[in-house]
Amino acid sequence: MTENQKATLGFQAEVRQLLQLMIHSLYSHKEIFLRELISNASDANDRLRFEAIADPALLAEGTELAVWVEGDPDKRTLTIRDNGIGMSREEAIANLGTIARSGTAEFFKSLSGDQQKDSQLIGQFGVGFYSAFIVAERVEVLTRKAGAPASAGVHWESSADGQFTVENVELPERGTTIILHLKEDTREFADGWRLRSLIHKYSDHLSFPVLMRKEPPYDKDGKKEQGEQPFEAVNQARALWTRPRTEVTDEEYRQFFEHIAHDPTEPLAWSHNKVEGKRDYTSLLYLPGRAPFDLWHRDAARGLKLYVRRVFIMDDAEQFLPLYLRFVKGVIDSSDLPLNVSRELLQQDADVEAMKGGLTRRVLDLLAKLAADEPAKYATFWKEFGAVLKEGLAEDYANRDKILPLLRFASTHEAEDTPTVSLKDYVGRMKSGQDRIYYVIADSIAAARSSPHIEQLKALGVEVLLMSERVDEWVMGQVEGFEGKNFKDAARGELELGGLEPEAGKDKAKEQSKEHEGLLKRVKDTLGERVAAVQVASRLTDSPSCLVLGERDLGSAMRRILEAQGQKVPETKPTLELNVEHPIVRHLEGLTEEAQFGELAQLLFDQAALSEGGQLVNPADYVRRLNRLLVRLALPA
Repeated sequence: MTENQKATLGFQAEVRQLLQLMIHSLYSHKEIFLRELISNASDANDRLRFEAIADPALLAEGTELAVWVEGDPDKRTLTIRDNGIGMSREEAIANLGTIARSGTAEFFKSLSGDQQKDSQLIGQFGVGFYSAFIVAERVEVLTRKAGAPASAGVHWESSADGQFTVENVELPERGTTIILHLKEDTREFADGWRLRSLIHKYSDHLSFPVLMRKEPPYDKDGKKEQGEQPFEAVNQARALWTRPRTEVTDEEYRQFFEHIAHDPTEPLAWSHNKVEGKRDYTSLLYLPGRAPFDLWHRDAARGLKLYVRRVFIMDDAEQFLPLYLRFVKGVIDSSDLPLNVSRELLQQDADVEAMKGGLTRRVLDLLAKLAADEPAKYATFWKEFGAVLKEGLAEDYANRDKILPLLRFASTHEAEDTPTVSLKDYVGRMKSGQDRIYYVIADSIAAARSSPHIEQLKALGVEVLLMSERVDEWVMGQVEGFEGKNFKDAARGELELGGLEPEAGKDKAKEQSKEHEGLLKRVKDTLGERVAAVQVASRLTDSPSCLVLGERDLGSAMRRILEAQGQKVPETKPTLELNVEHPIVRHLEGLTEEAQFGELAQLLFDQAALSEGGQLVNPADYVRRLNRLLVRLALPA
C-alpha cells in the first residue's frame, strides 16, 4: 500500500478516552463545540497570514481569509470551513489522531464529573477539535496544505469508534473543511438562526469574518424563496483590541478573554491601552479568575499573543512580561516591530525590553486598583496567584516597591488562616516602640500560629505575619523592609525587641543567664556539635525549648527543597534556647544522674526540632528515649 492510498488507523489511547468523554459526558453543554471549531479555523487563518510573511505566494490563491459556517437541516449536516494554513496527510494523522500537547495526564486528572467544569477544560488543554463528537455521529475533514498542489488534498473521517480513515483526494482550494454529520438529537445545530445566535455569543470578537448564507426572503405568500443565497458576515470581523475602549462592552471583553484563554471563567479584571509616541503599540491584558493546570511548570508555554500591525505573529510571546506574571493573558499589537520578527530577535530587541517594562507596570497598577476597589476579587486573585506574584520580589528589583503593597498574609491579628493582611495594615497597627515587621515561616499556617518562636511576641501583643508557602523563605531573604521598617524572622538570631522590652525584662534575662550558667554548659556538653550554643530563651513563655537559626542559615523548608533537587546542603548548627522557668527545664537542672540528664536534654532538643517542622536524625531513637521517660514517670522507683 502506498502512502497515498486509503488507510485505517487507530486513535491514540488518550484520544479514545477523550472521545468517550465527549460522547457520553458533556451532553448538557453541547454548544461549546462551535466555539472551539470556529476558534480553530480562525487560528488556521492566522497561521497562514504569518507563514505568508516569508512566502507571500501562499496568499496568492483564494479569496480574503474568512471562516464559513453552513447548516443543512435536510441532510442534518453542519459544515465549518476556513481558507487558512491547511494540513498535509502526515499532519492530519498527527493532529487529528493524537493529543500532541504535553499535559494529557493532567487533563484527565482535572476532570471532576461536573459537566460545567469539565466543559471548561476542553479548549484549555488544546483538544477543541474532538468536541465535534459531542454533537456529531460522524466527522469528515477535507484539508489541503497552503502551497501544496490540488492532488495533495486529504480526506479524514471517523465515527469515534476507536479508529479513523485517511486518504488523498483532489482539492482545488487550500484550507480545511469540517463536515459534522449531526446526531438526531442535535439537529438544532443545522438551523441558521441557532447558529447565528451562537456565533454572536462566542465569535463576535474574531478578526476574520465568520460568513453564513443570508436567510432567504419570504415571497408574497409567506413562504421562503427558493435558491442559494449569498454569504454575509455575521460577526463584527474587527480585532477587538483595535477598537476604542468606549466602543467595547464588558461582555465583549469577557468573550474575547474566553477566546484567547480557552477559559469561560470570568476574568477578574482587564486593562486595554494604546501607547503612542516613541513606541506605538496596543495591549489588552487580563487577570484570570483561576490558575491554569501548568502554573508551576516554569518552562510551560506562557506569554501574550503577539501581532505586528494586526498580523498574527505568535502565541505565547513570553518576552513581554516577566516570569512571575506568567498568569497574565492577553494581546499585544506593535506598529514598530518587523513582520519577520522571531523569538530570538525579541530577546535582543531594546524596544521589546521597553515594552516589557511598560506592560509590567501596567499589570501591577491593575492589581493595585483591583486590591483597592474590589477586595473580594483581589482575595480570589491572591488565592490563585499570590505565591507566583511573590517571586517578583526576588526577580524584579525595579518593581519591588510596587509588589510589596500587593502582598497578603495571615497573621496573629486575625483569627482566620486566610491571608488578608497587607503590609500597610500591619505597619498601621504596630505597637509603640516596635521597629520590626515580625514574621515566622512553618509548614502550615496553623503550625506557624502555634510556633514557640513567637510566644513572647504574642505575650507582648505584637502582631506576627504567618507564612507557609514554599517560596516564602527564599523570597523573604531578598527583601529588607517596608516603609522604613525592616523584616525580622522570629526564628532567627536575636529577637530584636528594641523598645518593646522593658528594662526590667533585660535585667531579668541577664540574671537568668548568670544564675543558670551551669545548666547551659551541661546541656551544651551533652549535645556537643549538634548545637552552636545553649542559652536562656528570649522567645518562650509556654514551651520548654526552641531552636534558633543564624541570620544566614537555611531553614528546614528550603533545606528539604534543595535536598530533593539533589543539591548538597551545608550543615547548620542552631542555638538551643531553654525556658528556665518551665517545669521540665527545672526538673532537668535538678537531675544528678548523667544518663537521665542526657536523655532529657536530647529529648528537649528533638522536641524543639519537631516543633519547627524539622526532621529527626534518628526518629526511632527519639521514640525509645521518650518511652523510657514515660515509664519512669508512670512507675516511680
